[in-house]
Amino acid sequence: MPTPSASSASAASPASSASSTSAGAVGGPATEKFIASAEAHSAHNYHPLPIVVASAEGAWMTDVEGRRYLDMLAGYSALNFGHGNRRLIEAAKAQLERVTLTSRAFHHDRFAEFCTRLAELCGKEMVLPMNTGAEAVETAVKTARKWGYQVKGVPDGRAKIVVAAGNFHGRTTTIVSFSTDEEARADFGPYTPGFEIVPYGDLSALRAAVTDETVAVLLEPIQGEAGVLVPPPGYLAGVRELTRERRVLFMADEIQSGLGRTGRTFACEHEGVVPDVYLLGKALGGGVVPVSAVVADADVLGVFKPGEHGSTFGGNPLACAVGLAVIDMLSTGEFQERATELGDHLHAELGLLSGTGKVTEVRGRGLWAGVDIAPSHGTGREVSEKLMERGVLVKDTHGATIRIAPPLVISKEDLDWGLDQLRAVLSLGQGPVAGVCR
Repeated sequence: MPTPSASSASAASPASSASSTSAGAVGGPATEKFIASAEAHSAHNYHPLPIVVASAEGAWMTDVEGRRYLDMLAGYSALNFGHGNRRLIEAAKAQLERVTLTSRAFHHDRFAEFCTRLAELCGKEMVLPMNTGAEAVETAVKTARKWGYQVKGVPDGRAKIVVAAGNFHGRTTTIVSFSTDEEARADFGPYTPGFEIVPYGDLSALRAAVTDETVAVLLEPIQGEAGVLVPPPGYLAGVRELTRERRVLFMADEIQSGLGRTGRTFACEHEGVVPDVYLLGKALGGGVVPVSAVVADADVLGVFKPGEHGSTFGGNPLACAVGLAVIDMLSTGEFQERATELGDHLHAELGLLSGTGKVTEVRGRGLWAGVDIAPSHGTGREVSEKLMERGVLVKDTHGATIRIAPPLVISKEDLDWGLDQLRAVLSLGQGPVAGVCR
């Protein structure tokens, strides 16, 4: 299977490198200095692995000590097209020479094409561009409420949005108000009202929660932060049927799952479902600039009037230029095909771990997986650190789970090498020596 021509090739695999350090040889003076400075002068709202990245290409990153690591996280899907993708970098560089920001006080010559092309990709009529994923979710909440009052006729102040337990839609005050993750919620109240939480994947509970005052159901087609949870077969189709029946908007948060990650342009496609509203972000900016959007038909997004919502940087020329390059690449279908083929291979290999006693469950779709580590073999964090020592970067979530989501441009050889390192960490095979190479 060839690497898509639109992307930069992955850097050389460990086998072709001139030299290699021994397993566990991570860190160093430069790393310690950078981390100490960050700890002293930045808020401690993240707990990153102790690596300081200096450069990256394709599926590989190099730290400040010159060691190389296989990226198996891809910026939580923001880097679907790999690090330093030449097509995206050239699009950004060309736009940097022209104009980067006008604000929405004026039109610019990339805006109309971006909105038109993104609407076409989604099969919708209108686009409301923003910057971050959380902004897209906030925009969707406002859209649903305004649509509920102006179109559905819900009494003012009574609109309800149904969401799923275990969700991760961002960390703004409104969004954490309907989170069930106490780490994200605690000490940030008072919380925003207007949300009903039901178990993810439970269609009966969802049906019971929807009332005449419900304006939207907001769901991730696959819950990423929760551990790459795939809903039961037929769930999304059932949500679509229910929302049509009750005249409720189905809003699909495809910020992580969309734009090629699962082997389709959108994860909803796996059940033949088209939601009323798509929430997009991460990969839409190609790992170059933050780009997000809410995409829907005119009868939904047409409720907004000038002054009711906006963003100084939303839909800026640089973002539109990069976003257009992303849309061009997705329009060929080659990235979706690659995620399907490599994803089938990934899940076949990971499936073999489930019967070993070292892994309790493997979930996912396409080039995206959640792997639950047996308690006897460490926490997700401990396994992530051991993989880092062997030159592979993943990230833990919810204690026991590691997430695997490499760039879609990764080679099969490099993917297999990364899986070898996981088997070695779990003591299921020797695996080659760590690929942290100079």
